[in-house]
Amino acid sequence: MSGSGLRTDRLLLREWRASDLAPWAAMNADPVVREYFPGVLTREQSEASAARFQADLERRGWGWWAVEVAATGEFIGFTGLDPVEDGMPFTGVEAGWRLARPAWGHGYATEAAQAVVTHAFAVLDLSEVLAVTTATNLRSQAVMRRLGMTRDPADDFDDPDVPEGPLRPSVVYRLRAGDRRPAVR
Repeated sequence: MSGSGLRTDRLLLREWRASDLAPWAAMNADPVVREYFPGVLTREQSEASAARFQADLERRGWGWWAVEVAATGEFIGFTGLDPVEDGMPFTGVEAGWRLARPAWGHGYATEAAQAVVTHAFAVLDLSEVLAVTTATNLRSQAVMRRLGMTRDPADDFDDPDVPEGPLRPSVVYRLRAGDRRPAVR
């Protein structure tokens, strides 16, 4: 590890390892984990995404970190920050997360995302962090609200990268540095 990582009480947000690839691919092949995405990913697609994430971490020192449970060393997913993709109706830096099903319901997503938001404001000196999800992904929106993020329905949009259908309507949550408050777990 080249020093690019974050730690919480229970989690380590770290660079990607070869040992992460099998559980990452299994996670991305799980239709329940990928419920709010257009489809599952192949092993090759998962490996390519992990390689991109690691390259971003090495290049800029932040991005999508692998998440591990500190007490056990178990890989449980990813969280981090990434510039909003071109073609979206807004710009900025997005916070995101995705965890394997066995890791759901333990507060890990909120804990990891809180560390990422703290890093965004305290280290990267960002003025705002965004989070984006489908309008139907209520679990992810609950994490956004626990982080203190707010939604303005005027920012809602149809994701141009998603085919027509129920996953296309999307919502944007925002947290400005001055509005930050501790997360509610």
